[in-house]
Amino acid sequence: MKRFDKLALLVGLALVLAACSRAVQDVGAVAKITDGELDGNGHPYVGLMVAQDATGKPLWRCSGTLLSPTIFLTAGHCTEAPAAHVEIWFDADVESGIPGNGYPNNGDVGGTPYTHPQYNPNAFFLFDLGVVVLEAPMVMSEYGALPQQDVLDRLARRRGLQDVTFTAVGYGLQQINPVFVEAQRVRMVAHPHLIQINGGIVGDFSLLLSNNHSTGGTCFGDSGGPNFIGNSNVVGGVTSFGLNGNCGGTGGVYRVDRKDDLDWLATFGVTP
Repeated sequence: MKRFDKLALLVGLALVLAACSRAVQDVGAVAKITDGELDGNGHPYVGLMVAQDATGKPLWRCSGTLLSPTIFLTAGHCTEAPAAHVEIWFDADVESGIPGNGYPNNGDVGGTPYTHPQYNPNAFFLFDLGVVVLEAPMVMSEYGALPQQDVLDRLARRRGLQDVTFTAVGYGLQQINPVFVEAQRVRMVAHPHLIQINGGIVGDFSLLLSNNHSTGGTCFGDSGGPNFIGNSNVVGGVTSFGLNGNCGGTGGVYRVDRKDDLDWLATFGVTP
């Protein structure tokens, strides 16, 4: 999750709209799954990324999804300047030495970051989408998939909001309170449901999902990670922001089912 003013504190303190990535060495922590469970081998195409500047210095970490052997989907605030290069890991636990020996400098694969052409860091939540083009293909038996245009509108009209569920996956914080931050870099999964769409603070570009002990949710470190529609591999949106500093109540997701996003992603060769 990322803040409106983008200041990164040790616990990722957030005001209205706080986005989920910053410093690699657990300063300015990124958003992570809360009240979830270990993902194991459930989503091997969801990876942890570390952005580096032009000198190779690690900047911040985020989560993301392989859409093809060479295209990794994440949030725009994860790929924005001064990010010049990205290293990515796909193991479920990058603290265990598999592949922890290379963290945070040498991942399973590296790549070049790109950010939505309309992205504005002063209003990141409006076009919070980024991709990393990998230097070498990561061949897997399955990848994440893009949604059909405006599919979330149709879901919300057809079913009650409580019935529209997502599968959130990421490597962020597991727990946060004023005196304790648990920052394991382990892939976790939760199943939040839809709270707000097409109105309120999310406009027509984002979603609010539940974030509580019952459904789980996202926290600092999950930025850019996928929110799959239901139990599918279709990415409805990427984790983008939060509304408070303790990762409770709700989590903000940037939608990827809008035409401008799908058109931009098609320039990288990925389509629904």
